[in-house]
Amino acid sequence: MALKVCKFGGTSMADGHTMTKVKNIIRADSDRLYVVVSAPGKRFSGDTKITDLLYGCYEQLKTTGSCRQAFAEIEKRFTGIVKELGLDFDIRGVLSATLERMEREKSEDFCASRGEYLSAVVMAHLLDAKFVDGEDVVFFDENGAFDDKKSYAAIASAVSGGGLCVFPGFYGRGADGKIKTFSRGGSDITGAIVARAVGASVYENWTDVSGFLACDPRIVDSPKRIKTLSYKELRELSYMGANVLHAESIFPVRKANIPIVIKNTFRPEDEGTSILPIAQYKPGGNIVTGIAGKKNFTVLFIEKSHMNSEVGFVRKVLSVFERFNISVEHIPSGIDTMSVVVEGSCMDNFRLEQILECIKAEVEPDFMRVSENIALVATVGHGMSSSVGTSARLFKALADAGVNIKMIDQGSSELNIIVGVKDEDMERSIAAIYREFFGSDRV
Repeated sequence: MALKVCKFGGTSMADGHTMTKVKNIIRADSDRLYVVVSAPGKRFSGDTKITDLLYGCYEQLKTTGSCRQAFAEIEKRFTGIVKELGLDFDIRGVLSATLERMEREKSEDFCASRGEYLSAVVMAHLLDAKFVDGEDVVFFDENGAFDDKKSYAAIASAVSGGGLCVFPGFYGRGADGKIKTFSRGGSDITGAIVARAVGASVYENWTDVSGFLACDPRIVDSPKRIKTLSYKELRELSYMGANVLHAESIFPVRKANIPIVIKNTFRPEDEGTSILPIAQYKPGGNIVTGIAGKKNFTVLFIEKSHMNSEVGFVRKVLSVFERFNISVEHIPSGIDTMSVVVEGSCMDNFRLEQILECIKAEVEPDFMRVSENIALVATVGHGMSSSVGTSARLFKALADAGVNIKMIDQGSSELNIIVGVKDEDMERSIAAIYREFFGSDRV
């Protein structure tokens, strides 16, 4: 039997109509035994996601000590879903107990997790399946890191009785016994964890698009669908803004060589995109697999003569960022220069000035410059490493589009080429690169 774990996103859980589609997908394949669900997403433009409403509950709870008023909209949404599905169980009792615990615990993570919890309770009733609570099977250690051994054992035990099981995504239990969430979009991670724990042959991730596209369709009309991706390509594209799948979700399944398939809940007949371990991956023929971009980076350029011969120079610079608890994204370097790229949201003016002063004290640079509002554009593909002239084509495409490149960073694996451009040039850059390697006109 080809055991499958299926994760369904917020658009798939938005209302009773979409949940019925999920039920039909599960019933269409007896291999789909384990289901992981997100909180209900938007039903229409201008609607509010349940998770955002729950964060609003927490804000009200902090201010007034109660979130009953804010919770009323959540209660209305879930009672409406249950009524639409024609289910006969005490959803009001479940909602009342949820509100009571939210007001008792007064925890942001607990409040945020209740969308997935309630969604899974409803789906378990709809499928007549076993409900497995995330806080009973997904664990974090004392440092807040995912505890894989404890979690995998608990999940395997929970499903040992056989039959269809439904898990809420996004959360588990911390070492202190309290609910802890993954980062936003973390239901993808839960799905991958369950897939690894049960030894799935496939992890299906169901969303509202038919797989990964070669670039953002808001930038290029009808970009090509990517039929297959390697784990490494997925990681690069997800990090750089291709948001079909959470970038961290590949780690549990990668260790067990479990393929991921991105599928469309609203077009289940579509092939989707397969994400494969490198041993199973065969490039699709294109030099470039995909292009993605992300805005709002800050780049610190540091120059010092004979930097290459000064032992510990890079370590001293990076220790400054560590001191300020700032993660470094990229470090392009030359013989006497290095650039440090960080998320712009980490760097207000006061903090930036402090960091610059600390770097001066640590390494006494000859010159420093700061560039803000920089976008990083990543061109990703295994085919790039074996194709002569890829970089030349990319840079010419950007030059022809009138884009000034501020920074270049090419990975040692030759899997990607990252260029830094002004934020306002990001869309133009992606369109130019796409046109060069895929032959489509810019919109």
